[in-house]
Amino acid sequence: MISLARATLAHEWRRYLAAVLAITFAGLLIVVQLALLLGLFGSVAVVVDRSGADLWIGFRNTQSVDLGRALVRGSDALAWSHPGVDRVEGYTTAYGDLRRADGVPVSVLLHAMDVSRAGLAFSGLLTQDERALLREPNAILIDAADMRKLGARVGTMVEINGRRARIAGVIEGIRTVGGVNVLASFATARYLAPDIADQIAFYLVRLKPGFDPLAVSAEIADKARFPRYSVWTAPALSMQSQAYWLLESGSGIGSGFASLLALVVGMVITSQTLSGAILASIKEFAALRALGVSRKSLRAIVVEQSLWVGVSGLIVTGLLTLAIAWLGDTLRIAMRFPAWMLAGACVLLLAISMVSGLLALRPLGRADPAALLR
Repeated sequence: MISLARATLAHEWRRYLAAVLAITFAGLLIVVQLALLLGLFGSVAVVVDRSGADLWIGFRNTQSVDLGRALVRGSDALAWSHPGVDRVEGYTTAYGDLRRADGVPVSVLLHAMDVSRAGLAFSGLLTQDERALLREPNAILIDAADMRKLGARVGTMVEINGRRARIAGVIEGIRTVGGVNVLASFATARYLAPDIADQIAFYLVRLKPGFDPLAVSAEIADKARFPRYSVWTAPALSMQSQAYWLLESGSGIGSGFASLLALVVGMVITSQTLSGAILASIKEFAALRALGVSRKSLRAIVVEQSLWVGVSGLIVTGLLTLAIAWLGDTLRIAMRFPAWMLAGACVLLLAISMVSGLLALRPLGRADPAALLR
């Protein structure tokens, strides 16, 4: 029966092409939308993911790392006194208005951080040479993909909040949607955005080897009746930041609805295509019934065909996904393709093809040997 299902697909491939394409484009839409969403919201938490801190101390119940508020003085006292803490440093952000050479304004998010050789902020992204550049007066770093947006190049002077700064270099990995991420030392940030001169939004904490981040976070947490700050592990803050924008911004819900619509459309087209193929082959199925093949075996053929349609769609989807991933990398579009997402998409597409096959079983009721006499 398996060989018969394969032979039918190979011989009548034109009949099943629409079903394969429906599965392909449904899968492609889901994968690309999720990759864009993960890339978009991953850029929100890039400072957490690319820094060397084990723990983050921030304003109580802050929902996302980019929404940090000024901490009260002394919020890092317990961290400094804990025997398992190796280093504590401040970090904060400020919004600014950058003016291009033609006067067009561009919103920027200014990241003020410790740029010493032992600094934790963006330690997984910045080299020591790039940190040295940030120690120069009024020096900033931007993402290479934002150079065209700003109409600037390395060494260009730009105006942020009415004050002059110099693009000392470019890096890759901090591009964001809409505005521009700008990295600077505390000294430069205080010059460009005086409002953050004495503010710290987060304290980054690195632990000594052998200490458990969860245990230390509980020990240095604010235990007052009305806590002033919260403590997160780096993975927890990253996940919380991405989940906040995914669920609260509306983009995640909209993309989820579009993906659901793609699944429904793909299922309908696939089931209708399989039903049409069965109707077109109804005499062949009737002949099999006349030869003594049971209806159960005929259903197995159709289900097997739907499975192979799903596998074919997966192969095409995989090839197109590789091409889109390459194109996104070439154009510096933030996209992420984690293994769990790809595996989930594969299972989902196979489920769609199987359900479509089950929905297409109804025409088999017409596969009666008497139909051969009409």
